[in-house]
Amino acid sequence: MKRRLIAVVSAGLRQPSSTLLLAERLTVATRRALQRLGAEVDVESVELRDYGHHLLNNMITGYPSEKLRPVLDTVARADGLIAVTPTFSASYSGLFKMFFDVLDEGVLEDKPVLMAATGGTARHSLVLDHEMRPLFSYLRAAVLTTGVFAAPEDWSSGHASAVSLADRTERAAGELAREVNRRDTPVVEDPYMSPTPFEDLLAGG
Repeated sequence: MKRRLIAVVSAGLRQPSSTLLLAERLTVATRRALQRLGAEVDVESVELRDYGHHLLNNMITGYPSEKLRPVLDTVARADGLIAVTPTFSASYSGLFKMFFDVLDEGVLEDKPVLMAATGGTARHSLVLDHEMRPLFSYLRAAVLTTGVFAAPEDWSSGHASAVSLADRTERAAGELAREVNRRDTPVVEDPYMSPTPFEDLLAGG
């Protein structure tokens, strides 16, 4: 039985957060879809609001802190990624962008990514295709066809769009599960496993 790791990155700023709520729904649906395909699933969830200062310091110094490094490694090791952002000024949040700016080059290459967003109006749903899809395409990720956007009315159980949100969540989770299931587990090289021999370092000096 294959064991899969799903990394979930949520850029919500408030508590409670509709962004985190959407991330959790997508996580549950993806876990369920992978289990139906016969996979064992591990999930690592990251709330970026807890790493804001660390991300800023990484941007300034070029090096991740001891607290941030494991988070970056988790995304690198993951078989698939769920990335959820609130919408600010018709785009993803600065915190969300900062996180993907500090990832090592090539980390997302060919990695299945389920993108999702929340916003104050359904008109902001354009953030998925106008902002997020170009970002992940630039990072050479395997972006899923279905993205999920949740407006305030989507959370109302008495609103017709609530059914639509559930349908989109299930469809996107199913796409992510199928993409993850058909790929081999990514191999992340540990630079400390094959250190340069001391003699070679001396010769180079």
